[in-house]
Amino acid sequence: CWCLFFFYCVSSVSQRALALQVEVEVEDGSESVILPCKTKPDLPEDTTVEWTRSDRELMMVHVYPNRSDHVKNQDDRYYGRTKMNKDLLRTGDLSLTLKHPTERDSGGYICTIYRDKDILRQKVVLQVKGQRCRHRSEFIFLHRTIFSLGHSSPGSPGSYWDFWRSHILFPALFHVR
Repeated sequence: CWCLFFFYCVSSVSQRALALQVEVEVEDGSESVILPCKTKPDLPEDTTVEWTRSDRELMMVHVYPNRSDHVKNQDDRYYGRTKMNKDLLRTGDLSLTLKHPTERDSGGYICTIYRDKDILRQKVVLQVKGQRCRHRSEFIFLHRTIFSLGHSSPGSPGSYWDFWRSHILFPALFHVR
């Protein structure tokens, strides 16, 4: 898993917005992936955190606090697959854990933090790669019997069917799904 960081700031008269982009790569079939989002610790109790996607249309991925009115807005694709740390207000770690990521989950995610009059945004680009070859075997050993009619003089060994055994090595690559 690797990450790249890009920073940029935007300011306006009534509110400040800080944006950060992170790129995360994971293989399809992984148990989970963490989409990082961190800010200063000891956030106020009225802080709201929204994880959304906007690749095609706006989708709600996860909301904190996780009240019942927020759950009904969560996109079905993410229901039961997301979680955040329990002590996120104290630690400032607003990262989202996405369980069982698939290639369909690849794309941009936005962590938006509403704190006082500040709006902080962090973009996470998730790339879920198709599962790569995990097992590699250099050669497969095949044992083959070849029948051939001998053309030797009468009475000599080999005038009947000769049995030739050849051992052939073929390179092979196993793809495991």
